Amino acid sequence: MGARRKRGKSPKGQGATLDAAVVLRIFRESGKPLSDKEVARGLKGVVFKFHDLRHLLEELREAGKLIRVQKGWGLVESMRLVTGVLEISRSGVGYVIPDDKRRKDIFIHPKDIGNAWHGDRVAVAVTRERKDKNHEGRVARIIERGITRLPCRVIKRLAPDLFLCRPTDARHTMSFMVDYLPPHPGDPEPVPDDIISVGIGEEIEYKLYSGKGLELLGAQGDVAVQERLVKLNHDIPGPFPAAALAEAEALPEVPGEADFAGRKDLRDLPFVTIDGAKARDFDDAVYVKKRGRGYTLWVAIADVSHYVPEGSALDEEALTRGNSYYFPQSVEPMLPERISNGLCSLNPNVPRLAMVAEIDFTAKGLPGRTDFYPAVIESKARLTYAQVNRALLLGDEQERQNIAAVLPMLTTAETLARAINAVRAARGSLDFDLPEPEILFNFQGETQDIRPKVRHFGHQIVEEFMVAANEAVARFLTEKGAPVLYRVHPESDPTKVEALFKLLATTDLATKLPPAPGPGDLPMVLREASGSDLDFLVSRLALRTMMQASYSPKLEGHFGLASTCYCHFTSPIRRYADLVVHRSLKNVFAGKPVSEKRAARLAKVAEHISRRERVAMEAEREILKRVTVHFLSDKVGRRFTGVIGSIADFGFWVELKEVMAEGMVRLSSLSDDYYTYFPERHELIGERTGRRFRLGQPVEVELTGADMGRLSVDLGLVEGGESPLALPTQKRKSSRRRRK
Repeated sequence: MGARRKRGKSPKGQGATLDAAVVLRIFRESGKPLSDKEVARGLKGVVFKFHDLRHLLEELREAGKLIRVQKGWGLVESMRLVTGVLEISRSGVGYVIPDDKRRKDIFIHPKDIGNAWHGDRVAVAVTRERKDKNHEGRVARIIERGITRLPCRVIKRLAPDLFLCRPTDARHTMSFMVDYLPPHPGDPEPVPDDIISVGIGEEIEYKLYSGKGLELLGAQGDVAVQERLVKLNHDIPGPFPAAALAEAEALPEVPGEADFAGRKDLRDLPFVTIDGAKARDFDDAVYVKKRGRGYTLWVAIADVSHYVPEGSALDEEALTRGNSYYFPQSVEPMLPERISNGLCSLNPNVPRLAMVAEIDFTAKGLPGRTDFYPAVIESKARLTYAQVNRALLLGDEQERQNIAAVLPMLTTAETLARAINAVRAARGSLDFDLPEPEILFNFQGETQDIRPKVRHFGHQIVEEFMVAANEAVARFLTEKGAPVLYRVHPESDPTKVEALFKLLATTDLATKLPPAPGPGDLPMVLREASGSDLDFLVSRLALRTMMQASYSPKLEGHFGLASTCYCHFTSPIRRYADLVVHRSLKNVFAGKPVSEKRAARLAKVAEHISRRERVAMEAEREILKRVTVHFLSDKVGRRFTGVIGSIADFGFWVELKEVMAEGMVRLSSLSDDYYTYFPERHELIGERTGRRFRLGQPVEVELTGADMGRLSVDLGLVEGGESPLALPTQKRKSSRRRRK
């Protein structure tokens, strides 16, 4: 470690020279962390220079013997070390997710991360305990590297087969000296801005490592290359292992008569699937029938568990993946395509095995009798959301003729879905109407546009029926005392809710707010803001109060849906949680007793698939950001309109209207004034002019830059900001940021 110094006498024989063992003994004898000066006072009889002591202390820190604390050093062996996985955000701050799930995540300041990387398993020493917030810590040592390979961008060529490269993931801030030799003569050689998959080597110096080029992925501007590097960045599974593929290949092309035994034959019912135009796997089909003043809803879900036995190679791989991973031009499915797009997909006019939830509803949309059973069905039509919208909601005569055979059933389905939706709204279900982006490609696979996805009640019909089926199955299994993998969503963060209502008290909604608002009042305020100028502001801020949904074997309710008992049953082709629920249903049908081993395993399964779901979400966000930045990279100088979507003390983010993208206007680009940030009101106000920028405000901007390395879109303000207002006289809790 370099910290061990040679013992010996000083020239005058007055004592030993500075020694690591002596310093460590001082720490052990003190029983507490020590400052530099306290260590120096303990070195009685030792001849040393103070800068040598500081150098030695740093060497001991690098060796994992000491750790920096607030005003000095602590002995690692005496500190309370917590092990876990380090997650680093793009801002540079980190959190250690403890192995002990009873502990809260530990905040790690960038200066306390050391040589640890995003994804590493580390030991962290808690350096500061905080009562109502995350404890703070410092990485004491790296237990295990979380990655062995990284996609990196070529910066420049250093020698014929040597390249300087940097990771494409901004959370990794090191550089690599990469050896790369094309595998075959005549194969392309890397050029600057190409992406190489790099096997990680030894540390050369601080933040610089050796690396071995494993594969040349291609040009940075290629969407397929961007998808590949995002999959590598997030460790998204690729090809299926041979054992899983062999099991899939052994399955039949279509279900046979033997598979129909013990199932209800519902092939005569006019089930339909309703999905997006590009969908290839159909795991749910619906049918609605009017009965007197009420309705009966059949929700048929692909019976994946019939073909994927628990403990099989297919099952183990599906659990490892946790869910399918969707990208603009590709999918990494949870199950091989032979199953997901073939045998288990509820394709039209072919028999398919299904698990069915049959639910009676009153005319007002209240659920009644339920029944659950395995069945065989045959979808009568593969419909798209656009078709349903044109025929049912827009009254397009040509489309109505095209789907005439199922149109009466769809009309009944719409009526029931609206009634169910009204019941959900009345009980406090949250409905955020924020647009989602859709990437449109030309025939060459190049990004042509990024637009808001079209949303209409055609989507809502299916969603209402899926939510109803999920609730019904969760209630049934709970009543039977069976293990359930619940979908849980905690109540909103009270601190954030309080801040939201405090802000809304300064708007036109002030008179409509309750005297003591809480999370339960969010549905009301969303309804009040709907259709008004405050709609965007309220929806965006309310969404930021939300906690993350996850899976759990404990019944804890779903706040967002205002549901006391909820699970996922409707998508077993693409979510492992649904497969677990199907198996639990079948065990109840068979009268099998609850296995303690199975119940105990459920908690680990819940934790794993919740983590994989977060990985999928992060990967989807990253590829969208990458495609967006690249799409805008040749549009510098173009003007756009947009609305302010978020504000910080150094600028504000603008959501563009002409293209579904977000960029930042930095205060350093504004030359008319100095601006003060009021975080409690999410506002920036000019100190001289009184010019004000706030959430939801329309602005006109000019694109000034799009950087693939930083994944940033930079904007310059052209026009916007409210007319001068008198500054408030109250004491400011603000952050003042001058032009730079």
